[in-house]
Amino acid sequence: MGIYLNPRNRGFLESIRSEIYVDKTGLITETNNCINTEQKFICVSRPRRFGKSMALKMLSAYYSIGSDSRELFTGLKIESDESFSKHLNHYDVIYLNMQQFLIEAASGKVTEYLEQEVVEELAEEYGEILQRRDMGLAAALRKIYVKTDKQFIFLIDEWDCVMRERQESEALQKQYLDFLRNLLKDQQYVALVYMTGILPVKKYGQHSALNMFWEYSMTDQFALEEYTGFTEDEVKALCEKYNMDFAQTSNWYDGYRFRQFRHIYNPRSVVAAMKSHVLSNYWTATETYDALKIYIDMDFDGLRSNIVQMLGGGCARVNTRSFQNDMRNFRTKDDVLTLLIHLGYLAYDSESQEAFIPNKEIVGEFENAMSVSGWPEIMRILKASDKLLRDTLDGDADSVARGLDQAHMEAASILTYNDENSLACAIGLAYYSARKDYRLIRELPSGRGYADVVFLPLPSVKKPALVVELKYDRTVTAAIQQIKDRHYTQALEGYMGEILTVGINYDRDDANKHHSCVIERLEKR
Repeated sequence: MGIYLNPRNRGFLESIRSEIYVDKTGLITETNNCINTEQKFICVSRPRRFGKSMALKMLSAYYSIGSDSRELFTGLKIESDESFSKHLNHYDVIYLNMQQFLIEAASGKVTEYLEQEVVEELAEEYGEILQRRDMGLAAALRKIYVKTDKQFIFLIDEWDCVMRERQESEALQKQYLDFLRNLLKDQQYVALVYMTGILPVKKYGQHSALNMFWEYSMTDQFALEEYTGFTEDEVKALCEKYNMDFAQTSNWYDGYRFRQFRHIYNPRSVVAAMKSHVLSNYWTATETYDALKIYIDMDFDGLRSNIVQMLGGGCARVNTRSFQNDMRNFRTKDDVLTLLIHLGYLAYDSESQEAFIPNKEIVGEFENAMSVSGWPEIMRILKASDKLLRDTLDGDADSVARGLDQAHMEAASILTYNDENSLACAIGLAYYSARKDYRLIRELPSGRGYADVVFLPLPSVKKPALVVELKYDRTVTAAIQQIKDRHYTQALEGYMGEILTVGINYDRDDANKHHSCVIERLEKR
């Protein structure tokens, strides 16, 4: 056993000994199904602190020869799978953390340093076969395979660090990708490759140097959805165990959405919140907001409008296919938004092909980035949102209308009112501060239509719910009447508190007062 060849299982041992451990060993069933098949090349990209390294430690402990890991998996999900014993501690594993090689290697010598280190360990184990120490890693592995018929499992962490941290060096990136292709593609000694990073495999033009990989990214995790973060059931169980409010926790950390699992939580943040009993910014606290600021300030047509739409609780349609999977080459706003999806600042619905800001934690990160950037109009709207909410709760419809007029004037250069959807985004932005105590729901199904915007108070908050109906070039009377006729308040199933119905109309032809508002208070149900 060594550092790179069959590392000890101590990493996974530390994981299961931790106070909070969520069983994700079902992932092993998926990787077992891929061994020595056309699907054996797996590239999993997720944001930082989403459990990528922990998964690799688990896979290393399970597959590595030289470790007896059966006891570590006792009682975990994989133990009951029929493939468990077949592959347990059955393979030579090569574990590569590319961040380490990038830091330790001399400038531009990343792959040379890697080969030197790994071949040295292979020679200690297979010295009779590897008489020469100056051969490359691929050549050494081919020789071992020919002589022993042994195959290897490759676990590669931070595979994309060269792309992220050497953005300016196209030559180094291409040399690195060529190295990986030669090491892995069409090599009989490869039984499985599980490679993780933040970015999917780098593209050059129409093709990828590593086109044999099956991609599982934040735009679509396919069969690995359940292992991307914590599921809703897993978080409910943790909230019950640690006596934490599930609705509040959901408001802070839920929001990453896939085809089957519509509620995926940030694991780092959930664990930190459970241990500290405080809901706060944990994931975003591990990196400055400067990175986000750089991307949202880029000068692409429509980018700022899309950001404001999402900050207001809306979605933005994104074409993710043109992105080159790097952090340097951007041609359209879609490329920037796609990068933000991979970085975790945006969530993505692959069915609707729309991006959105997933939760309160990330909303706060956008606010921080805007506060030190070129978004003064939006910051004025956010700061005024406290008063707008107070005026609404007080039933002061005239003040609400004036507040919405002011917000519209501030955002006019970025967000264009052209339909009720745009108006809904602007309303969500104007009521930004409500998210401290409310869950914002766009187009809530009511049985006879959709309520445009609903602000549902969190369980511990003693404030009325707000049901908002928006009209464009109509009347506030029509808005309030629609709430009544279609029984929108009945959509708040299980809510027993007070309700305010709010009708808002925007009239383009009224030169004096663009917004009008009516607020009615309903008795507690």
